[in-house]
Order: sequence, then C-alpha cells, then structure tokens
Amino acid sequence: MAICDICGNDYKHALLISVEGREGRGVYDSFECAIAGHAPRCTICDTAIIGHGVQSDGRVYCCVHCAQQAGDRQLIDRVGTATFD
Repeated sequence: MAICDICGNDYKHALLISVEGREGRGVYDSFECAIAGHAPRCTICDTAIIGHGVQSDGRVYCCVHCAQQAGDRQLIDRVGTATFD
C-alpha cells in the first residue's frame, strides 16, 4: 500500500511517477492526483495543462489566447483553419 502525495489515500495500486529534471518521484492513487502533482500550470489562468499547451520565452500557456493575453502576438491559433480532404 502507498499513500497518495495529493489526497492522502492509502491505495494498493498506486502510480509511481518520476519526471526528468525533478528529484524523487510522486505517489498517486489516480491520474487526477498525478495531474495535480505534475502538470504545468498556465502562466495566465493557472489551468493545469494536460495536453501540449504552448510555450514562449520560457513561459507556458494552456492556449494561444492566454499567450496573447500575456502580450505574445507571435503565437497564432490555427483552430478553424484546418481542412480535411
């Protein structure tokens, strides 16, 4: 049994996660807790970034809209421009 680092649940099928560049590893009882423990947070809205997100000048954002709110006009959102043949 292992105790979750986030919620404290004692769970026999815990996830042990290590991340390159971070010391040690985390113990989590669910993916939800693992996300809370490891996902980067958006610089603007503090959303946990579960997908790719976007990065600019060492800052990470959940989306281009947040990057633009921070003043980064070089990143553009391609939503709605894709075509499927």
